[in-house]
Amino acid sequence: MSRATPPKSKPAPRPVHKTPQPTRSGPASPAQQALAWAHSARFLTTAAQIEQLPVNDLPEIAFVGRSNAGKSTAINTLAQQRQLAYASKTPGRTQHINLFHLGPRDAPNQLWADLPGYGYAAVERSAKLRWQVVMARYLEIRRSLSGVVQMIDSRHGFTDLDRQLLEFVAPRVQSGEVKLLVLLTKADKLNRKEAAESLRKAQEVLAELSTEESDIGITLFSALKKQGVSDVALILQEWAASTEEAQRIAQERLMALPPEFEDRDEGEDGGDLPD
Repeated sequence: MSRATPPKSKPAPRPVHKTPQPTRSGPASPAQQALAWAHSARFLTTAAQIEQLPVNDLPEIAFVGRSNAGKSTAINTLAQQRQLAYASKTPGRTQHINLFHLGPRDAPNQLWADLPGYGYAAVERSAKLRWQVVMARYLEIRRSLSGVVQMIDSRHGFTDLDRQLLEFVAPRVQSGEVKLLVLLTKADKLNRKEAAESLRKAQEVLAELSTEESDIGITLFSALKKQGVSDVALILQEWAASTEEAQRIAQERLMALPPEFEDRDEGEDGGDLPD
């Protein structure tokens, strides 16, 4: 394959500064504000089928990745919460779509959807096929889906299964309907030369999806070293609904509820998710 140019629609985010920074007494920086926003993530609901997911008018961001690619760890690191996303002791066994609200409690402005990990060998073939169908349908038809964050192990790059998942959502990415951000996880395990090569190979894959309308980003990511964390938080916050739009959606949702539901809390804040 000839070397393709990186996607032009969105340059790769710069890695975060690795040197500890002094405490500032002035206003919070954009990165600090984005991390504070990501920390507001809280569990909303879980579903085994697409039909069980609530209708949603907020931007919905799906987190996807192979089992052992570090998806749950990345979500927990972004949210600065130890157990927001449930990481099963047996990879591939968590087979639900878990939704989280972000932003103000009375007017959330984004949803995160944690999709099951894929590609784990110990999972029965019937379960693999069932979840392949569920994930394909979700990526192809979920109306509120506005962004996908795909975790790729930086040491191995895009596998056949990773490429197959991209095919499910490719038409929506190429049309600009759905944004795509690829995190090359576990980047702390690579030296500088290996990291540059991992980026180059991933950019070649993503260049095949790039169009004038597409919004595609890529960054090295390390939960251990916190590399790329604030960059990703900034991007996700940019994808959130505006304050005015979030308040409008919250008001419409409130008006649609029966009176006995108006004072009911939306979910636990940062608790463990069901198995």
